[in-house]
Amino acid sequence: MSQYVFRRILLAVPVIIGILVVTFTIARLIPGDPCTAALGERATVQACEAFNERMGLDQPLTVQLGIYMRNVLLRGDFGDSIRFSRPVSIMLIERLPVTIELGVAALAIAIAIGVPAGIISAVRRNSTIDVVTMIGANIGVSMPVYWLGLMLAYVFAILLKDTPFWLPPSGRLTAGLLPTPFYEAWGWQLTKDTTAYLISDFISNLAIINSILTFQWNVLQDALRHLILPAVALSTIPMAIIARITRSSMLDVLGREYVRAARAKGVSERQVVLKHALRNAMLPIITVIGLQVGTLFAGAVLTETIFGFSGVGRALFDAITGRDFPVIQAFTVVIAIGYVLVNMLVDLSYAFIDPRIKLQ
Repeated sequence: MSQYVFRRILLAVPVIIGILVVTFTIARLIPGDPCTAALGERATVQACEAFNERMGLDQPLTVQLGIYMRNVLLRGDFGDSIRFSRPVSIMLIERLPVTIELGVAALAIAIAIGVPAGIISAVRRNSTIDVVTMIGANIGVSMPVYWLGLMLAYVFAILLKDTPFWLPPSGRLTAGLLPTPFYEAWGWQLTKDTTAYLISDFISNLAIINSILTFQWNVLQDALRHLILPAVALSTIPMAIIARITRSSMLDVLGREYVRAARAKGVSERQVVLKHALRNAMLPIITVIGLQVGTLFAGAVLTETIFGFSGVGRALFDAITGRDFPVIQAFTVVIAIGYVLVNMLVDLSYAFIDPRIKLQ
């Protein structure tokens, strides 16, 4: 197992290097230039030359790429944001927890609804509930995230404004609500810019976890209410895909001989479905769940923009429109690394789900 993990990590290194090169290249193919985006359309030639020289953008692309690769691979330094003149690593610590919370919540909703819906649909094949479930799955796959987000905000924030079902249409927390970081509540004395401080600050930016660690239940309730609409909007497409794959995989397993043998022995239908059929149908389901992580990150760009979430997706969108190359490159690489890690976890889970699979 350890050798397999080590080999996968080694194989991920060239993938990440390739992503660095491709992202660096594509970012500079975007129409426009950082000087115009930062200084405005009326920026003079002299001002742009001074700007490019200050940001290191006046050097040949090969030189810029070499410097960037050296800083990232050897020092873990993604540079400073062109627009905000702040270290990109600090921006990641502030933005990434928001996207992680949103992605985990959306994935949890997709699994909690998609897997049971697929199982019920397979067990009651060609019934009314099967037809309704598959129609709903097809609608879910076809429904644009930005349209669904706007409709949810309209219904729950405007139409249901004076009811107990009202939900906030934007933001992560109510304005003026300032949660106390857990390390301050615990009385930790941390020096800024140290590793311990950065890790603690990252954890404290996970609003739900931080509110639990500090027993700020009002913050927890507020964070959950703000998370519902964007998480539901983001979970729709993965939920529909998971339901369809679960149904297909379950139908394939339910027709196998060992399932018929279990029924012939008098095993209850519940045990047949959950113990014999579902476990053997899990590999395709786990695979598609892992693949949906990439879909969640892609959908987070629109979802965070619509609901005013200051996460990776929103920052990436703003960076692209502002030609902020360091932010585009850093956030894309972090998303790619997360996707690689999730795929590795999916592969590792195969050996636990099916003992016949040996990791070599």
